[in-house]
Amino acid sequence: MSALTLTNAAATKANPAPDRVGALAAGAPEGSLKVGGVTPFSATDYPGKLAAVVFVQGCPWRCGYCHNPHLQTRTSTSPVAWADVLLRLRHRVGLIDAVVFSGGEPTIDPALADAMREVRALGFGVGLHSAGIYPRRLVEVLPLVDWVGLDVKAPWLNYDAITGMVDSARHARSSAEAVLASGVMHEFRTTIHPGLHTEPDILGLARTLSTMGVRHYALQVFRATGCGDDQLNAMSTVGYPDAGLLAQVASLFETFTLRHA
Repeated sequence: MSALTLTNAAATKANPAPDRVGALAAGAPEGSLKVGGVTPFSATDYPGKLAAVVFVQGCPWRCGYCHNPHLQTRTSTSPVAWADVLLRLRHRVGLIDAVVFSGGEPTIDPALADAMREVRALGFGVGLHSAGIYPRRLVEVLPLVDWVGLDVKAPWLNYDAITGMVDSARHARSSAEAVLASGVMHEFRTTIHPGLHTEPDILGLARTLSTMGVRHYALQVFRATGCGDDQLNAMSTVGYPDAGLLAQVASLFETFTLRHA
């Protein structure tokens, strides 16, 4: 994925209740993180750091453009044992800077905080990719995190159409406010698709986030890799979004990044 960085001085389901997500972890040893996969080395998932990425199983939202749909379901067994992941990480001490917990939605897993503590004990920084689905769980782990990449799906009024879940914007907005209040280093980012996000939508969302206090923002143009929606995959993203719009968005933030597939 390439990046250009500019620097200036209808939903039918509800989110599973956070207290119930522990029940979704069946099949893994008690207290053990459910891991769907691991990328041992990445230079793109934590700004300025070489990191390993741990993909946590499970996500209740059903965004059509998701490129990791195989991680949405919490299966009965964990594809990768957390103990094995820790062993690999011990062998990478001195070779990487950080470990990023991604997904899926990592905050769905009640063992996330303990996993982060184990990673910190090895001397690694901790990164987190989240869509802000479970604000309470996010608040619990923020003190253990050095950097957060928070996905903001759309303008708040359009959220349920993207996620397939009723009232999803309330969760996302609470999480955004929590990240900003925490002081943790962060990047807010939005994956955009011409069939889902009009240019006025994009500009309106950018203005909303800037007003909230977001200073670091990225737009990620949809990529078909992993997406199972044929209609979305068939739409061209050439020339999207417009250069004039990008200039307006960039002017709202301290740093702005455009990522292409």
